[in-house]
Order: sequence, then C-alpha cells, then structure tokens
Amino acid sequence: QVRLVESGGGLVQAGGSLRLSCATSGRTFSSYPMGWFRQAPGREREFVAAIIWDSSTTYYADSVKGRFTISRDNFKDTVYLQMNSLKPEDTAVYYCNADLLIRNHGLPGAGKFWGQGTQVTVSA
Repeated sequence: QVRLVESGGGLVQAGGSLRLSCATSGRTFSSYPMGWFRQAPGREREFVAAIIWDSSTTYYADSVKGRFTISRDNFKDTVYLQMNSLKPEDTAVYYCNADLLIRNHGLPGAGKFWGQGTQVTVSA
C-alpha cells in the first residue's frame, strides 16, 4: 500500500519558519517528481512547489518564491519543504504529492498520490 505521510506542521508567528517532511512507503518515488500543494479554508487546493527526481530542477508558486525551498533525499524516500518568512496567508493544510505531471510550460500538475495533509497556521 502506497503511503505518503506528512509531518512538521504547527503554529508559528509571522516571520517564523517551519520544515515539512513527507515520508513515502509502499513503493519508491525516487525516480518521480514530488511536490507540495496547499489548501486554505474556502479556497481550492493550489500548487506550492515541486522537485524532479534528481533535484536538478525545482518549481515554485510565485507566492512562495524566495521564501520556501523544496528538497528531497531519495535514500530516505523523503521530500522536504523549508518554509521561511512565513505570512498569515500561508495558513493552510499542506499536502505532499507524488508523480506530478511536469509540463513544458506552466506549473506542474498534481499526481495521483496524496498524503493526508498537515496543518500550518501562521499567526499575525
């Protein structure tokens, strides 16, 4: 059974940092793109960041560029999202996603494998 398990969410003040982790099991995604999406209350789920299998290319939503960094450790089957300079508008449930669709233009599309999500709350 394929599982993606997020951790590292929590409550932080504006300007603070959090590091999310996503551990995968049941199969290896070491040769697949991995990424993060988020969903705030009353809003649609949106793309945050993605990384291809060898970490040579990363993608970010404009809203998080320069503040968030995605990375991965294929030996540990884990992907990370370092979030710095957090803002209240970053408050959302963050979801790990595997096997994203990498397009020639535009942001990556969501893959079919999802984690259960981890809550990130940023207070003003």
